[in-house]
Amino acid sequence: VWCRAQSSTRNYGPVFEEQPVHTLFPEGSAEEKVTLACRARASPPATYRWKMNGTEIKLEPESRYRLVAGDLVISNPVKAKDAGSYQCVASNSRGTVVSREASLRFGFLQEFSAEERDPVKITEGWGVMFTCSPPPHYPGLSYRWLLNEFPNFIPADGRRFISQTTGNLYIAKTEASDLGNYSCFATSHIDFITKSVFSKFSRLSLAAEDARQYAPSIKARFPADTYALAGQVVTLECFAFGNPVPRIKWRKLDGSQSSKWIGSEPLLQIQDVGFEDEGTYECEAENIKGRDTYQGRIIIQVMWGSDRTDRKKKSSCVSSCGKPGWLQTGIRNRIEVSGGELRFSKLVLEDSGMYQCVAENKHGTVYASAELTVQALAPDFRLSPVKRLIPAARSGKVIIPCQPRAAPKATVLWTKGTELLVNSSRVTITTDGTLILQNISKSDEGKYTCFAENFMGKANSTGVLSVRDATKITLAPSSADINVGENLTLQCHASHDPTMDLTFTWSLDDFPIDFDKSEGHYRRASAKETIGDLSIFNSQLKHSGRYTCTAQTVVDSASESATLTVRGPPGPPGGVVVRDISDTTVQLSWSRGFDNHSPIARYTVEARTLLSSKWKQMRTNPVNIEGNAETAQVVNLIPWMDYEFRVLASNILGTGEPSLPSSKIRTKEAAPTVAPSGLSGGGGAPNELIINWTPTLRDYQNGDGFGYILSFRKKGTQGWLTARVPHAESLHYVYRNESIGPYTPFEVKIKAYNRKGEGPESLTAIVYSAEEEPKVAPFRVLAKAVLSSEMDVSWEPVEQGDRTGVLLGYEIRYWKDGDKEAAADRVRTAGLVTSAHVTGLNPNTKYHVSVRAYNRAGTGPPSPSTNVTTTKPPPKKPPGNISWTFLGSTVSIKWDPVVARADESAVTGYKMLYRQDSHSAPTLYLASKSRIDIPVPDDFTHAFVQIRVTGPGGDGIPAEVHILRNSGTSMMVEDSVTRPVPHAVIITTNSLAMVALISYLEL
Repeated sequence: VWCRAQSSTRNYGPVFEEQPVHTLFPEGSAEEKVTLACRARASPPATYRWKMNGTEIKLEPESRYRLVAGDLVISNPVKAKDAGSYQCVASNSRGTVVSREASLRFGFLQEFSAEERDPVKITEGWGVMFTCSPPPHYPGLSYRWLLNEFPNFIPADGRRFISQTTGNLYIAKTEASDLGNYSCFATSHIDFITKSVFSKFSRLSLAAEDARQYAPSIKARFPADTYALAGQVVTLECFAFGNPVPRIKWRKLDGSQSSKWIGSEPLLQIQDVGFEDEGTYECEAENIKGRDTYQGRIIIQVMWGSDRTDRKKKSSCVSSCGKPGWLQTGIRNRIEVSGGELRFSKLVLEDSGMYQCVAENKHGTVYASAELTVQALAPDFRLSPVKRLIPAARSGKVIIPCQPRAAPKATVLWTKGTELLVNSSRVTITTDGTLILQNISKSDEGKYTCFAENFMGKANSTGVLSVRDATKITLAPSSADINVGENLTLQCHASHDPTMDLTFTWSLDDFPIDFDKSEGHYRRASAKETIGDLSIFNSQLKHSGRYTCTAQTVVDSASESATLTVRGPPGPPGGVVVRDISDTTVQLSWSRGFDNHSPIARYTVEARTLLSSKWKQMRTNPVNIEGNAETAQVVNLIPWMDYEFRVLASNILGTGEPSLPSSKIRTKEAAPTVAPSGLSGGGGAPNELIINWTPTLRDYQNGDGFGYILSFRKKGTQGWLTARVPHAESLHYVYRNESIGPYTPFEVKIKAYNRKGEGPESLTAIVYSAEEEPKVAPFRVLAKAVLSSEMDVSWEPVEQGDRTGVLLGYEIRYWKDGDKEAAADRVRTAGLVTSAHVTGLNPNTKYHVSVRAYNRAGTGPPSPSTNVTTTKPPPKKPPGNISWTFLGSTVSIKWDPVVARADESAVTGYKMLYRQDSHSAPTLYLASKSRIDIPVPDDFTHAFVQIRVTGPGGDGIPAEVHILRNSGTSMMVEDSVTRPVPHAVIITTNSLAMVALISYLEL
């Protein structure tokens, strides 16, 4: 008897297609039921039962539990009664299987404690942590923090970090902007239900002191050992306090001296974690004051388990399940249990049935089931007869299987016609009954029959062997040598038996070429059946190798190979090592990379610093690094600077990929070599000299303990005063002395220093002490009204001999009669101008005007005030009843005079703006009366005209007309016609103009 896999044509035991999964039900959910799924494939169909915590559930009519197909539906679930572990049991006449366990749990989130939280006080510049202390909950939460009010959430940046493990808020370096009240905001996400709660506020106060810099200290740490299942997402947290704010980096320690940095954020997240991710991980926090590190391990575990299928054995059957240490069930007579295996011996028909394996470890439990079917039957070729027509190639080999269905295994014999075949030099019959014929000739054609027999009966099956011509390569591919980017065709022609189809396949280094996935690099060069040429386009280095062309029919194949060499730029050098580090030089060494079939001509060295991620080419000694070199000195480096280096190789075909970066190094310190720039100053309070400069960049500090030395003296004196200003960030110095007069010139120079010494001095600059307000007032102030809302003001300037400071200009103050000067409006001029035009005044209003000189210290005394009264506004009414008359080459335009009201300024004349068309430049005409004559060209057809009044108060509102002339009208005098404004006029008034659209009426 044999044990065999189940067949779809007979009855079989249950096989799960859907099993229950862990389910989370939110407390307080509007959903009134929860469903645990279960479905099994079985013949005959399965029946279902359910267990909770190992006890079978009674499905009664009035129960909250009901069965829908195989699914268990729980109505109005309650945590106290329904939380637990559930299993589905599927049964039929072939056997019973039990599903995996699935838990039903209830999600909840309580409120934060109502107790007030203690305030926090810390020195500005130091780090601080706020504890979240979330309320009881299930499952996990996501965390944010509020500052002062909702929804002012604190962003996660390099200075602030919110742990999603504890909810705690970390601030690496506190600043004045951090003052305020802090609240932890926790959110639970269960299916489509989101709930959030927030804690009482805790106030942060800062003590203002000069914040000193200090090295990093890691405060948020991941566990020393992190256990994870393969395929999960692993998240590690790391954050540090420090001033300046530390930079976080991650790497996996692999035992080498140059482990690659793999992250630069407080969170390191590894998706789909696998065994290759197992190991020790290091977090490093670094700033200019030092570094701190922390290490922990990731340990990967798996939950083993797989569905088992049956093994064919003559009188025994072995099924394995899981790993040692798991639990096994289903022990029966004649079944040996060993580790995770069940071994069956002396099988009988009664051993048929369902067998199930249960495997457990600390990560959970899995179930696997198998059905054993024991059968006994006579040989039967109906499912796998001998192939009726068996083609074979001349001089080749043919394999003819004989695979009848039989239990127990049948004895096999082969015949050719009536001749019984036995093993010989050309004939082989294998132990499983397969017939193999070698070195085939035409005489081997004929009928071949396989006879099979066991104690249940006999059977046979026959096929006919037909010998065909062999396939041969007639034109083989030739080896070639090309450069990257070039094209090439490898030839391959073949002959074959004309009664059979011929196909060509290509492989590169024994791997088949997939033309559809070659990104256009590979194409077939010909559609002819006997030609299989391969075209290679835009060749790349990866295309080098041994190409094999195979011509194949259903009976045989032939192959030929050729080697393609693709030359290209060199590969990346390896193992860049930095040694002999000085303040401006280092010695690099590396190992040669692949030359990619073209000799390396030279190397270049690139570097990047802590301040920039951009790689720059560096100067070296020797200047040109030959292709056979493996070391060079890098020169002209910046002292006290962090560097990474990489090396690139070049040949006649170009420059290759760079090496991996070297380990980070810091050059040694040296005295400053560059003087600070931007020396200037001025301003401040009386008796002060303020000196400003541009802070020196990190690139030029050359060492720790950086600061500035100032030298200054009153211009014309001999002795120099000096002052030391610590800290590279400093940008000004204030010297106070009662003897310093206003706007006194000083000679000033500056140099830098650090722990290694002092740098060169800058050029001498002239800086003036603080100014005083001007002491002299302008005089002869005159004010004249220009329009109803404007006036001109002029004055005599102050004398330049007033050495209180640099005169920046004048300030005009003006205020209405009856108002106080404190409410005056102000206009300032720049430079030494002695007049100003003031706009925005009220019409027909009396104003008082005074003028003051001003400099950077403030304004001087006022001039004696003068008075001016603005004119009345121009008439608001535009000219009306506009008409025109054509007189030869002139058009005469007239309108009704505008009469000013008592509160309007007199009309002294009219302004007319004439424009031939919308694109031409307008022409301004002045008229003292309400009529004007304008010359027009012979081809005149139309024009746009604006007319407004003018007078002491300015210009009034315009009226606009569109003058039209019929193209057929003569310009002769006798044909002149007066065109009055018709009654069908459309007038639109806005703030700019009154526009009259005149309809042209043809007489």
